[in-house]
Amino acid sequence: MDIDNFCDAPLNDMPSLAQIGAHRVPMVAASNDSLRGMGRLLDGFDPTDVVLVPWPTSGWRPLVPGTGAEGGTVVERFEMTREGGLQFAHNHAVQRRYLIGWYGDPATTTGSSEPADQTRLYTHEANYHPDGGQIFASRDGSPFVALLAPPGDDVNAQSFRAFWCDGRHAVHVDPGTWHQPVFATRDVQVFDNAQGRVHACVSVDFVAEFGTYLEVPLGLGDNDA
Repeated sequence: MDIDNFCDAPLNDMPSLAQIGAHRVPMVAASNDSLRGMGRLLDGFDPTDVVLVPWPTSGWRPLVPGTGAEGGTVVERFEMTREGGLQFAHNHAVQRRYLIGWYGDPATTTGSSEPADQTRLYTHEANYHPDGGQIFASRDGSPFVALLAPPGDDVNAQSFRAFWCDGRHAVHVDPGTWHQPVFATRDVQVFDNAQGRVHACVSVDFVAEFGTYLEVPLGLGDNDA
């Protein structure tokens, strides 16, 4: 399967950290208060909790009630896998595979290089779904990190926070919330995933737009921002 890349960055020719640096994202513990405006915690995995957004109208006439969000949801597993110095995400619901982060300098880190430091990742993009929310639930209860920013196209690197999720709850990412697939804290971590079937995506390229990577801490005690 090909590696998808929403912002069309040249994954085999990324700039080095020495060239552009990285913005370290603050880490906070996930709670309904800290997630307010971006998402919420759920006691369990229930696809009916996915919020769907009706398609907007192009004129002044309103949608017929009950229409515009009839694509429903799709449910499948989301696998996060470390391959050497790379972290991949495989979304079986939409049959896409992503390179979501590097454990070292993106210019030199490869799938055959063993990372010296696994406490942080560098990532280059994020996206949001205007048509619906998305639920992630760690199948074995292992912790994970959700990289999120509030809705709005005028986003920047400073907009993002890393939310430490202890694995006991699922997390619902609200429609319009900027996110990456959640970051694993294990070499292989499988999530239950539910999302809108339409899967519309709007992306942001941190490297091209802001000249920086995002440095995402992978442990609640690793935050020194």
